[in-house]
Amino acid sequence: MVVDVVMDQLDRVHERIAGRFTRSEPRARAREYMSGLVAGLERKNGWTLAEQAGEMSPDGMQRLLRWADWDIDGVRDDVRDYVIEHLGEPGGVLIVDDTGFLKKGVRSAGVQRQYSGTAGRIENCQIGTFLAYASGHGHALIDRALYLPEPWIADPDRCRGAGIPDGTEFETKPRQAMGMLARAFEAKVPFAWITADEAYGQVKYLRAWLEAHEAAYVLATKVNDRLATTGGAEARADELIEQLPARSWRRLSVGAGAHGPREYDSARQPIPIGIGWRAGRGHWLLARRSLSDPTEIAYYVCYGPRRSTLLDLAWIASTRWRIEECFQQAKNEAGLDHYQVRSWRAWYAHITLSMLAHAWLAVTRSLAIRGESVSASRA
Repeated sequence: MVVDVVMDQLDRVHERIAGRFTRSEPRARAREYMSGLVAGLERKNGWTLAEQAGEMSPDGMQRLLRWADWDIDGVRDDVRDYVIEHLGEPGGVLIVDDTGFLKKGVRSAGVQRQYSGTAGRIENCQIGTFLAYASGHGHALIDRALYLPEPWIADPDRCRGAGIPDGTEFETKPRQAMGMLARAFEAKVPFAWITADEAYGQVKYLRAWLEAHEAAYVLATKVNDRLATTGGAEARADELIEQLPARSWRRLSVGAGAHGPREYDSARQPIPIGIGWRAGRGHWLLARRSLSDPTEIAYYVCYGPRRSTLLDLAWIASTRWRIEECFQQAKNEAGLDHYQVRSWRAWYAHITLSMLAHAWLAVTRSLAIRGESVSASRA
């Protein structure tokens, strides 16, 4: 029965993207590509995917990524719509993060020695910025952007050699996040909150942009982020939390973890932003303290409905792990980082098809957990 649901969803996914291809050959090969990505192969590259599909050489798979005529961004939108159709709910959370792809050489688009959170150190790698969607039904990646460091933008010949479109301008990762979120807003993706780590949360123009779009957020920030006080001055995040009385702290469970309930001591401090709180809205600084090491405190700048409780904020802060799980699942189960391509277009083509394969798995899991039949999933 589970196999029936898996294959039914593959058929539905393929039908959804069929109109993005002008010819039948790449359309059919995209299905074989996705099937290979989830096939449990040790490595998932042009050669192994071609062998899995019964082809004699990787030429067809490479052509699919590099030159075949299909609408890659259109498929990206199909991924998002497919995820929302099955996992969407009004209380959904949008999560921004980036991940590294270790590479050799200097020719792959955007590659250079830079910090990779995946490796936890500076490595020769590409960086992709991603947007994930999470709800009570599951989570999956719904958008992506390849980060181009400034030295690349300053070298038009190098960009041209990697197939990067002429006129491509430098964008910080928070700017890339804004572009992906804007697409989600335009598509009316149902969500209640946005969350991200401190690389995004400490960026004040991103916070201001979210508030201008009336998007509630819980964004991690640095211990030394300077925030307004009720007296009109500024203070560091840790200084504001140190002012709280002991009774402000509450022990909260924010869901199940690998080793039992995830519990923290949490507290919040109202903070004024700009000219003050908007009607029905509030700003807070949230602190989350480790039970095993009370000196380990994480800080979050929050904006949302004034009725939001401490538990609401703490719960949203805890959902960021879901994009980490998306990365792990997409890399381990759908070949997100198994590609052997260098060009800009091929990177987007592979990543998009891998996201679609991961979404297919996420939806199938959700249907299996809910016990929905194949006929019900077609309704």
